[in-house]
Amino acid sequence: MRAVVHDTYGPPDVLRLEEVERPIPEDDGVLIRVRATTVTRSDCGWRSGEPFVSRLFTGIRRPRRRILGTELAGEVEAVGAAVTEFAVGDRVFGTSLFGANAEFVCMSESGPLAHMPASMSFEEAAAVCDGVILALGCLRRADLRKGQRIVVYGASGSIGTAGVQLAKHFEAHVTAVCNTKNLELVRSLGADETVDYTQEDFTKNGQTYEVVFDAVGKHSFRRCKGSLKPGGVYLPTDGWLNLLLVLWTSRIGNKRVAMQIPPRYRKQDVVFLEELIEAGHYRAVIDRTYPLEDVVEATRYVETEQKTGNVVLTV
Repeated sequence: MRAVVHDTYGPPDVLRLEEVERPIPEDDGVLIRVRATTVTRSDCGWRSGEPFVSRLFTGIRRPRRRILGTELAGEVEAVGAAVTEFAVGDRVFGTSLFGANAEFVCMSESGPLAHMPASMSFEEAAAVCDGVILALGCLRRADLRKGQRIVVYGASGSIGTAGVQLAKHFEAHVTAVCNTKNLELVRSLGADETVDYTQEDFTKNGQTYEVVFDAVGKHSFRRCKGSLKPGGVYLPTDGWLNLLLVLWTSRIGNKRVAMQIPPRYRKQDVVFLEELIEAGHYRAVIDRTYPLEDVVEATRYVETEQKTGNVVLTV
């Protein structure tokens, strides 16, 4: 099968398309013929090996996981002897953490995998899981409730568009912060208020919120602290310093930092997402679509940090 592989850490050019052996499902496994996958910010971090501490999970000198790819949508090609939930030919979607940038991938039946919503294309289904799972983990850490005020900073990216839609599902009052060109998009996703960060700094508008969700890792607790109400929560999505702040603010002060590290990729969350989509409460946001062989170009685009929503690879 064809797969995108990398044997060294480095820039996007270390990625290449190669013929590799097709995986074989175990008794509880599902072999999926991938029809669409994505390139995410997380994929870029694993590929570059930065920050260096991330190599504790992927290999210090060289990557242990050659095939990247977190999200996927496709068709069941084969199932293990113990599998009962899925059958050959089923259309499925989910998140595999690694290995999805390939023609085939194996996942456990009990893993973060579900039947595709009937209304979605493979490209749309591939582009929804990772952002939702990351955003959902953060919002649960904040215990976001009906009527609370939340800022989603970086609201037009993969995690941000998920954060806006999930926060509205939880009946919060959402202020979405993004650039000028994406203001209408985030309004269409349900944002109650919008802030154009090229024209205004939300931390200086005099408003306070129960939650500030930094979906792109470009703000800080120090800068956002004044915008939090007493008991408020700052939600970062990356940054190892923030782990120290989680411990510090849990003991000192009346405003805290909360993180979901590492992300929890669970089946029930993908099923929850499937139900949201079927009910018309969530939709995919796709910026660009590339064929698998153009993965280097797709990755370069993701690393411009200018993408809106998700970047999809068709297989």
